[in-house]
Amino acid sequence: MALSFATPQSGDQGTPISDLNTTPLIDVMLVLLIMFIITIPIQTHSIGVDLPGQATAQTIPMDPVKNKVTIDAAGLIRWNGTAIDRLTLRQYLAASLRMPVEPELRFQPEADARYLTVDAVLADIKRSGVTHLGFVGNERYRDF
Repeated sequence: MALSFATPQSGDQGTPISDLNTTPLIDVMLVLLIMFIITIPIQTHSIGVDLPGQATAQTIPMDPVKNKVTIDAAGLIRWNGTAIDRLTLRQYLAASLRMPVEPELRFQPEADARYLTVDAVLADIKRSGVTHLGFVGNERYRDF
């Protein structure tokens, strides 16, 4: 800690000025940091992973005019009658948007389908950017 006395000036009676000299502290911290960086062992070990071979191209049951997404009471999502999961649904939606003309997507959940599943599928459809979406089967609820 450095201690110095100010020279008397107008009205100043020589009060001590004490400032902590932080330069040596910073120097020591930088040296320690460099020492830690140098002494950290380089990660040279590796783990062997057997990657699968080239995947066969999965045929997408896609109609260039219209596609139908249904959800049953058990929460099973179907694309044109083929059972799929949500990840596959997102892939199919992206593939349908890459077509020259976007096909119509018909959405038909069953009456006893869980709301959370229907909501999640609708959110996936919205996020994908589908613009031609139709709800099918709502006419059966007209009398309720």
